[in-house]
Amino acid sequence: MRILALAALAAAISAPVAANAQADITVGRAPGVVVERGASIAVDQRSAFRDYVVEQRVPTFTVPDRIVVGGVLPEAGITYYDVPQRFGATTYRYTVVNGETLLVEPRSRRIVEVLD
Repeated sequence: MRILALAALAAAISAPVAANAQADITVGRAPGVVVERGASIAVDQRSAFRDYVVEQRVPTFTVPDRIVVGGVLPEAGITYYDVPQRFGATTYRYTVVNGETLLVEPRSRRIVEVLD
């Protein structure tokens, strides 16, 4: 009986940890990719941010690979730009690849969000 009680207690304690571990998994994107959560552009600011990118005449870069959250962009040949403070504080950079505006983690070049 004591073993059953300990097993139930262990299951109850580990359930919230397992739920939190799954919170960072992006479903329907690149298989098995875990995307870090960080400061991103707020939903109500995205339209204004897309307009900003168009106004800046940011060139679009072309890559042969499919653009998915969690994918990694090539090491060379792409320019990354700072996100202006008015769109929120973020450590991410943005670029335009294959006609899509992307937020990218600058050190790893991992795509964290597709804004189009």
